[in-house]
Amino acid sequence: MLWGCSTSRTLRAHWVLAELELDYEHRPIGPRTGETQTDEFTRLDPRQKIPVLQDGDLVLAESAAIVNYLADEYGQPDRLIPAAGTQERARYDQWAFFVMMELDAHTLYVIRKHRDLAYLYGEAPAAIRTASEGFAKQSAVAELEFADGREFLLGDRFTGVDILLGSCLDWAVAYGEPIGERLAAYRERLNGRPTYVRAVQANFFTRPELLPPSLQSDGVSAGPP
Repeated sequence: MLWGCSTSRTLRAHWVLAELELDYEHRPIGPRTGETQTDEFTRLDPRQKIPVLQDGDLVLAESAAIVNYLADEYGQPDRLIPAAGTQERARYDQWAFFVMMELDAHTLYVIRKHRDLAYLYGEAPAAIRTASEGFAKQSAVAELEFADGREFLLGDRFTGVDILLGSCLDWAVAYGEPIGERLAAYRERLNGRPTYVRAVQANFFTRPELLPPSLQSDGVSAGPP
């Protein structure tokens, strides 16, 4: 069972499930709706955050952890995640941590907190400006990786880090943050995957009332957490 919908982070879980062609039950609860504060959900995840995956006795939070677990557990060998203990897995881990910290937590989510969620976290124009500059700098690092003409982040095959990076690029575009030409072309390739389209449908349009008004009106396929 997968809990959560309507955010860039929940998209990652839906996307990996689509890539693996796994059937799953979906509980489409949203953030800041009170649904993550129920007793039932809090028992599963005291963090009161989405997404959360239940797989048998396992209860797993954090979107990147969910992507990696499902790829390891249900993917064909080396399909969505390199084998543990290999140099390719080390490169995968490096990019996964980079995306989650430098592009998600340290930049895009800072903008989110002090712009859209300023009523909770306070207005901080300087923090937003610095975060936007930080995103531009760090996304340029990812842009360089595609200078050799590679199709995906690790080379010629799609992996879980493409889910992580692709969701952040969607988030950035929804926020009006510029991305480089190579990243824009890469994002277009990712967004053309049928699995991505299915994930977007499950994540954002199961409960379209949870989409921010700007996304409802302009048809953007993905939004912020």
